[in-house]
Amino acid sequence: MPDCEPSEDGLYQDPDLARFYDIENPWSDDLEYCLRLANDAESVLDLGCGTGQLASRMANGRYVVGVDPAGAMLEIARRRPGGQRVTWVQADARAVRLGRRFDLVLLTGHAFQVFVTDGDQAAVLSTIAEHLAPGGRFIFDTRNPVVEEWHEWTPELSMRYIEYPGLGAVRAWNDAVHDTATGIVTYQTHYQIVEGGQHIEAASKIRFVTRQGLAEALDGAGLTVDEWLGDWKGGGHEPASPEIIPLGRLR
Repeated sequence: MPDCEPSEDGLYQDPDLARFYDIENPWSDDLEYCLRLANDAESVLDLGCGTGQLASRMANGRYVVGVDPAGAMLEIARRRPGGQRVTWVQADARAVRLGRRFDLVLLTGHAFQVFVTDGDQAAVLSTIAEHLAPGGRFIFDTRNPVVEEWHEWTPELSMRYIEYPGLGAVRAWNDAVHDTATGIVTYQTHYQIVEGGQHIEAASKIRFVTRQGLAEALDGAGLTVDEWLGDWKGGGHEPASPEIIPLGRLR
């Protein structure tokens, strides 16, 4: 299913919806890769930190700041084990300025895709550049539009059942529409509690960009890419790779 951190999105701002995030998005390869990448970093900035799964793990022995615009997600982050070791900041990644630089700046969960205009993307990349220490590295992911993953976000293909403590079985599904002119996908996320039938939903937008377009935006922000990954297992990027993952530094 889609996973991202928009600035104003009920999927993350509404506590009734935010509570499903960790169940739908458990620890995975992207978080594991970034955790290993942080081994050489004394300080980490986690933009779009969400419920803090990664930030709380990285904060054992290093300085970590987790930034997210969604208060409901940060409430979960503060309560999780290890959350007390992280400095949590409720702010928009396009505009946040913390007055210090970090050895590693990252965005996981395809958070970059929620910025759906060229200007928004440029602002986020500027935030990365403003917070990178000399010799520091950045990494983030965006889905490869060539794969056309949005075709999987239909009610038929995305239907799933999850168990939520205290709620029992929950039926969940997605529906999506892709705009070929802009690369923007508008998708709905639905949760229906089986016992009682309560239905909760939210609408979201994400943008798919090409590697070439991303490379130009990174260059414009003063960032250079040392390696393009195609997945979170460390594979190099190929035209049909599922992910576009730049790993780089200040130019």
